[in-house]
Formats: sequence, C-alpha cells, structure tokens
Amino acid sequence: MSIAQISLPKGVGPHAEKLFDAITQAGTADELNRAGGKAEGFVLGLESTKAIKSQVAESLYVAYDDAASQRASELA
Repeated sequence: MSIAQISLPKGVGPHAEKLFDAITQAGTADELNRAGGKAEGFVLGLESTKAIKSQVAESLYVAYDDAASQRASELA
C-alpha cells in the first residue's frame, strides 16, 4: 500500500510521504529502525490528537510496516 492511496488531512500527506521514503531508502538496519520508529510515533501522535480516524491510522501503520518489512528483506 502506498501513502498516496490513504486519505489524509491537508498538510499531513507530505510528512507521511517523507517518513515512508525514509523507510524505503534506509541504507542500514539501524537507519531502518530509526525511520520506522519515527513513522510509528508520527501516526501515534496524529491518532492521539484525533487528527486522523483510527481506520486511517491503521492504514498508515500497515503501509509503514509493509515498507519496513520489504526494506529489511532487501537489506538482509
């Protein structure tokens, strides 16, 4: 799943894409872990402040997790 397929509030999309790119372009496992942690915190913050609905948060979590899993397998 791509971030572009998720309906996000105005202004959130570019930040979400930037975090997605950081995951997919991580050069090491440490970079990947940091990028994944930032993405998870980003979604948690949006969800906690009710800026996004829980279904949207779940979609973001899945997109980030899928991207991280794919990148981890590429780095292995």
